[in-house]
Amino acid sequence: MGVKLAIVGATGMVGRKFLEVLKEKNFPIDKLYLFASSKSAGTVINYNGNDYVVEELKEDSFDRGIDIALFSAGGSTSEKFAPIAASKGCVVVDNSSAWRMDENVPLVVPEVNPEDIKWHKGIIANPNCSTIQAVVALKPLDDLYKIKRVIYSTYQAVSGAGMGGYQDLVNGVKGEAPKKFPHPIAYNLIPHIDVFMENGYTKEEMKMINETRKILHRPDMKITATTVRVPVFYGHSESINVEFEKEFNIDDIKNVLSNSPGVVVVDDVKNNKYPMPILAEGKNEVFVGRIRRDESVDSGINMWVVADNIRKGAATNAVQIAELLIK
Repeated sequence: MGVKLAIVGATGMVGRKFLEVLKEKNFPIDKLYLFASSKSAGTVINYNGNDYVVEELKEDSFDRGIDIALFSAGGSTSEKFAPIAASKGCVVVDNSSAWRMDENVPLVVPEVNPEDIKWHKGIIANPNCSTIQAVVALKPLDDLYKIKRVIYSTYQAVSGAGMGGYQDLVNGVKGEAPKKFPHPIAYNLIPHIDVFMENGYTKEEMKMINETRKILHRPDMKITATTVRVPVFYGHSESINVEFEKEFNIDDIKNVLSNSPGVVVVDDVKNNKYPMPILAEGKNEVFVGRIRRDESVDSGINMWVVADNIRKGAATNAVQIAELLIK
């Protein structure tokens, strides 16, 4: 028996990737509904050999016994429509930042905190792309060595800013002016993702800090972050510096990560093997390499963490949550 599934934001970059991942995972769909804004309504999308017409999202869209809805249509859409869907008995898995820090909404990465799904009240939040891949690598280490402090430095792909970000890089290489970003992204780096806050951090940096604490159930964990947009199409890279409460053996760290769910260790520097976005593109796993002791502190490491931001950082994680829901 299949699920009645809806996708909200079906014509966007993540919406289309939802469909790709659902098909790859043979997700049991009984009926599929595709929703988007009025300007995208009428678009025809093929899924598994059948054509579906995208409908305009309206307040009565969920009056048909839809079981699960995957949302990727921006914060304001989620704020308005997720509670409507939930009130009709639909479970929403939301990819925007609208619900992530709501204390009544679980923020879930299936490899890290699947138990949090149990207390949902109709809405489950999908974390920020850069947070998801980081916590997949951090959780097994926190369990064993207790993390004292984390320093994030990120190198984030343009697709994280949607179609507009992607186009800015394509057009920028041709010498055209940017439309999405405040500066050219071609042949450049922009240390500015989302808006700047009062404290001088960007919203993206604060998302990583606050979401990591929530997912790992470590509200007081010391974390700082610098997030940077780089001229790469797909795949976020992160330099993560971690300081532990306990002493460790570096080989044990590598073994723990190698045996952790969703992680692939690529760390053979003698043969120039380490994670790169070009290798992570199109994959669902989180790749970890350059694992080494931080010799400037008593008990710390550096590691390099890469994942496809549209897959594990968005669509794949949401579909994995949906898979847990139907179990």
